[in-house]
Amino acid sequence: MKSAAPISIDEYNAAEEERAASSFVAESFAEGILSGIEPTNLAHAAITAALNELIAWNGEEAVAQYAEDLARRVRLGEFYALNRH
Repeated sequence: MKSAAPISIDEYNAAEEERAASSFVAESFAEGILSGIEPTNLAHAAITAALNELIAWNGEEAVAQYAEDLARRVRLGEFYALNRH
């Protein structure tokens, strides 16, 4: 059996932060749905807000390159709805 390679403190902290961020987003979606907002409208608003933040922090070109890769990742099932509400 092959053992997993150890991760650095920075990698661990980044993974923890990503899990916390995902939890905040999931909670926001749940609150919005409970308030009667359609999930598709929530998703579009979340994508727009996320792109605005990414552009503010990383610039348009970096975000455009990221967005170009999203279609491939969607088709590969990377974003399969594991957390459907």
